Amino acid sequence: MRNRDNALRIFLAGVRGVLPEKLVTDVLQLKGQVLVAGNHEVSLEGIDKILVIGAGKASAAMGHYVECILGDRISGGHIVVKYGHSCTLKKIRVTEAGHPVPDENGFMAAREIKKIASDASANDLVICLISGGASALLSDLPEGLIPEELYIVNNLLIRSGATINEINCVRKHLSSIKGGQLVRTIRPARLITLIISDVIGNHLDVIGSGPTVPDSTTFADALGVIEKYNLTDDVTRGVMNYLRDGYAGYHPDTPKPGNLIFEGTMNIIAGTNQAALRACKNEAVKLGYRSYIIDAALEDDVETACESIINTALSFRNNQDIPKPACLLYGGETSVRVTGSGTGGRNQHLALSAAIKLRDIPGITVLSAGTDGTDGPTDAAGAVADSGTMARALSMNEDPISYLAGFDSFNFFRKVGGLITTGPTFTNVMDIVVVIVE
Repeated sequence: MRNRDNALRIFLAGVRGVLPEKLVTDVLQLKGQVLVAGNHEVSLEGIDKILVIGAGKASAAMGHYVECILGDRISGGHIVVKYGHSCTLKKIRVTEAGHPVPDENGFMAAREIKKIASDASANDLVICLISGGASALLSDLPEGLIPEELYIVNNLLIRSGATINEINCVRKHLSSIKGGQLVRTIRPARLITLIISDVIGNHLDVIGSGPTVPDSTTFADALGVIEKYNLTDDVTRGVMNYLRDGYAGYHPDTPKPGNLIFEGTMNIIAGTNQAALRACKNEAVKLGYRSYIIDAALEDDVETACESIINTALSFRNNQDIPKPACLLYGGETSVRVTGSGTGGRNQHLALSAAIKLRDIPGITVLSAGTDGTDGPTDAAGAVADSGTMARALSMNEDPISYLAGFDSFNFFRKVGGLITTGPTFTNVMDIVVVIVE
């Protein structure tokens, strides 16, 4: 139990390292009439209105700390967050909406945010707060499509095993906001975007589908994703026709690097998975573990990732020259191609796969969890497993292999024990895997 408890302490230290209070106040300060944003300085003299917009699981909490800094200087704004991730703000309206599949609240919020952006004048300053989940939460519809069509394509992509980069490529080309298009609406107002990254490599055009940065993907790329995962016959005819028409030049593509609309815009990354891993490592050292960040770009399918993690743990365990106990850390976001009808998420699935592989292998503990506090359509952040997990399951006449095959990891850990439940953390920098090796 000690290693399981310590793995949780290490994970939670990583989450604390990327909470919005620290991230926002580190990159945004008010010094008299000058707003310092990262390496940029913006004089507030002559600014008529400061408007705050945004989307993402962490964006309401980010908005709170922006309000703490700017107070009554803020004229208004609107932020959309996942259900359960809101907080009460004084100047900025907050709407809860569906994630990972958009719903009507998200469409409504997107319309209102777009209106705030379009009403901004050349003497206004817009502060945009983007965090993980923004791509689904800030959803709008191209002309001629209906919400159900977007629901269908999002569900199909999520279950297909497509990477978040691929999913967001399609989302950008079924939107008039994503992929830098929000800047078209905001201009000529000044724009500062604060970003908490939930993607590997921290690519600005991928985080939240990059509403305020140039986009390098095209309609051809979006069609390529649909074809790669054999979804051509599953998405609606309207979606396919829209993408094909865009490829043929009948719809404007997303604005590309070098477009003059991006002159003077400021995009600042405030938080990353790497920062969370460093906080995890520091906590592990305090607890007496030799700590190693093994991979900060974990993005394989979940079974491949788990196999690699266990093999590395076994190598550490069997190498007499490596001091123990050791803590191995991973960050990123695996993908899962769901073929069963059970309930779970990629982190719980990884932990269940690890439990099966660790049968009769003592001395290794694996915790996998999402830094946002949610994993798939469940209220768990993830799960923790060790060699005792399989034994407990079999003593209860539960078959872990059948749960894995049915993609029902949540119900497995609910019965056997091992769920990690934190509630919403109000941040999101992908997932963390903590491996303890005795």
